[in-house]
Amino acid sequence: MELNEQELIASLKSESGREEAFQLLVKTYQQRLYWHIRKIVMNHDDTDDILQNVFIKVWKNVDGFREDSSLFTWMFKIATNESLSHLQKLRRHTVVSMNEVSQYLAESLESDVYFEGDEIQRKFQLAILQLPNKQRIVFNMKYFDEMKYEEISKVLKTSVGALKASYHFAVKKIEEFLKEDHT
Repeated sequence: MELNEQELIASLKSESGREEAFQLLVKTYQQRLYWHIRKIVMNHDDTDDILQNVFIKVWKNVDGFREDSSLFTWMFKIATNESLSHLQKLRRHTVVSMNEVSQYLAESLESDVYFEGDEIQRKFQLAILQLPNKQRIVFNMKYFDEMKYEEISKVLKTSVGALKASYHFAVKKIEEFLKEDHT
């Protein structure tokens, strides 16, 4: 089943083609969404749970999808919001500061059996984890997901100028972190 986005949306909204179209949607976007979420929460099991929630929300809400953005942008927005909600719950339930959440995420990276990077990649990921959530998400979307500012703007509901500034500050902070000795 090979469909363009308009046909996929139409199939998702119809009773007859919904399940097959949804399977195609999952197959098409699962990996990109997984890695987007993973870069926010850093933990494989949490990422799997969040990803499942994202697809449940897509399934339940696809009839209300207004098509004022691409399907991918809409799902990215859901994935971003679910990931941030997860971090907020983590912070509330453990009554810790955002610095402690960043520390928890760094420890998750350190103990992650799925992380296959070398020392430079580990340091780079730790530098990214030091960023405030919004800067980290903007950096990940621009650097790793290679999204255009206009697309990120739709996901985060932020102006392109603010996104460019966030990305610029994130790059500077990462460069500073990498210059320091963090062994």
